[in-house]
Amino acid sequence: MGNPCLIIPGLLGSGPDHWQTRWEAVRDDCTRVDLTGWDNPRRETWVAALDRAIGGTDRPILVGHSLGCHAVAWWTAMAGERAGLVAGALLVAPPDVERAGCDPRLQRFAPTCAVRLPFPTVLVASRTDRYATLDRALAMAARWNAAFVDIGDAGHINAESGLGDWPAGQDILDTLLRRADPAAAKGASLSRTKA
Repeated sequence: MGNPCLIIPGLLGSGPDHWQTRWEAVRDDCTRVDLTGWDNPRRETWVAALDRAIGGTDRPILVGHSLGCHAVAWWTAMAGERAGLVAGALLVAPPDVERAGCDPRLQRFAPTCAVRLPFPTVLVASRTDRYATLDRALAMAARWNAAFVDIGDAGHINAESGLGDWPAGQDILDTLLRRADPAAAKGASLSRTKA
């Protein structure tokens, strides 16, 4: 069995049509982290919940969306040597928590954490995300030491984007899984779909 994937939604969680929820349904390697307080996120609470989930998992790949990306960065900043427990991260559509008019619930994660993530990381962004400009997404990728993928016009890369199971995103995740464990990744495409 390869590395497990921990699904880390953002504000309000990920509904039934969100690619994160769909991945949980179709992949046997994806499990959601219950951060609690989906509609009223607190940075310390989310980071503590993420820490417990990571501590109970063997070398996970973290799959964050929106505010979940910031939870990953803040966990890494606070984890110290425990950051070595993580095999990689896929961070999708992190919002600009410092922009003018930002939802106050997102501002609880400001300023944008300046930690360089010590594990292989890919940040995926859209040119039409209303929560972060492409320039801000690029800046977050640079700050977090993440490879950057621009998927063009995809809004906030959420359920409204109509991505379904988002095969292109699963390809990025499978690449991270291969980097984390090349031997186990031979069967990754076979485990992609649940029986």
